Amino acid sequence: MKANNRNAPKSVVRRLPIYLHILDNLIENEVEIISSRELSDESGFTAEQIRKDLAFFGAFGTRGTGYNTVFLREKILKIIGLDKQTNIIVVGAGHLGIALINYNVTKNPYVNVVAAFDIDSDIIGKKILDVEVLPMSKMNEIVNTYNAKVAVLTVPSGQAQIAVEKIIESGISAVFNFAPAKLRVPEGICVENANLSVELQSLIYYTKA
Repeated sequence: MKANNRNAPKSVVRRLPIYLHILDNLIENEVEIISSRELSDESGFTAEQIRKDLAFFGAFGTRGTGYNTVFLREKILKIIGLDKQTNIIVVGAGHLGIALINYNVTKNPYVNVVAAFDIDSDIIGKKILDVEVLPMSKMNEIVNTYNAKVAVLTVPSGQAQIAVEKIIESGISAVFNFAPAKLRVPEGICVENANLSVELQSLIYYTKA
């Protein structure tokens, strides 16, 4: 029986985009079939883990043959919710916000950046590619108009809590937080933290002689 993807373990959900990225590359190179062992070689996860992850959502492969890359990609897109473009907003139009807008507009076909928001009057009104930077007061209107589902938060740490409260007020319940701050949010709000400084500092550990 197919499991409800809303009940999937977070660890499984985090691996699905990795499989999707591999499948995108395979399809681009006209590879039609891939086994779980070959997926293991590409992803670094064990073949058993991959089979368990996919089996959580249904039966997508053929024993002794493997997975059809196009079919599996379509299924993973639907499981994640990427079968249709997801509208997102970026809150904070500084250097990091601009970089993320540029990447997602030009390189990420699964999302559509509908607007950016900032409090700096020198930035408001400008466009990053085709994405306009708007005042925070416009957030509710834009989120409702475009049914935006995710906010990418790139403001300084001192502004992060106020910004996330505004995001939640607008109706968004999923936040990708790049601000180096621990956010206090109500139950039911999903916050994924990406602390670049911590990740870089942790990496330096492995450079020690």
